Amino acid sequence: MDLERVRALRERLHAEVGKVVVGHAVAVDLVLIALLCRGHVLLHGVPGTAKTLLARSLAACLSLEFRRIQFTPDLMPGDILGTNIYHFETQRFVLTKGPIFTQFLLADEVNRTPPKTQAALLQAMQERTVTIDGTTYDLGPGFLVVATQNPIEQEGTYPLPEAQLDRFLFQVDVGYPDREQERAIVRLHGQGARPALDPAHLVPVATLAEVEAMRALVAGLTLTDEVLDYVVDLVRATREEPALFAGASPRAASMLALAARAVAALDGRDFVLPDDVKVLAVPTLSHRVALAPAAEIEGLGPRAVIERLCQRVAAPR
Repeated sequence: MDLERVRALRERLHAEVGKVVVGHAVAVDLVLIALLCRGHVLLHGVPGTAKTLLARSLAACLSLEFRRIQFTPDLMPGDILGTNIYHFETQRFVLTKGPIFTQFLLADEVNRTPPKTQAALLQAMQERTVTIDGTTYDLGPGFLVVATQNPIEQEGTYPLPEAQLDRFLFQVDVGYPDREQERAIVRLHGQGARPALDPAHLVPVATLAEVEAMRALVAGLTLTDEVLDYVVDLVRATREEPALFAGASPRAASMLALAARAVAALDGRDFVLPDDVKVLAVPTLSHRVALAPAAEIEGLGPRAVIERLCQRVAAPR
């Protein structure tokens, strides 16, 4: 595996996903980076912006087994993890696996289920294992959670706790398309033809074995002491910022450094630039911080605060 093949994978993935999803190039890149970093992604956007279609298309293009969980208020942890059922014929308990036993898990509208059920994902997202009745099961190296969340509906939703948010490498804002993109969407999907919405015909561009080789390559890329200090200083600045009640965790710093390596690999470089860190600061840190009450009154958002910190913290030359 070499950097040229990683860069080529990025181009092929964009071309293949683009057959059914118009726009969202940044989201495609960030999900690919998350896969290379063994991270997870929270897609944050209003209904109808192709979040689910994007996830299904990416799973098809990356040769990953795909399952979807529609989160609802009455969903229970066992509905996600599975349960042991007693078989009278064999006189023993047998595990009926839940949908979490997959490679690419779409947690649709994850904030519509109570915290008790949301917590069923915590161990899986951090350790890639689940424990059921005292027995731990491995989910495999390909396990990836892509969750969706609607930012405008408040009734019947349960805000994700900080521990859950910190396990997402990125929060990706999936916004409305521009006019030309929307024309292309209507042209592609406005005839009611179901095949246009079916990612099953997409051609896989990588296997899990290739992804594993790319992960090893990304982990070995050069991160100079100056760029390392920049990552640490940027994350520590979130804890000293008056507009924030709580800053980002050490886990955020480690994941930001690894994600910056992945960006360098996708660009065909074997070294990390400060700009690689800057471009990932908002999606990596904005969901990991909590606004101070004064900042909320002023109408500031986490994204604006992180962007301001990027301008304030000196980057190495």
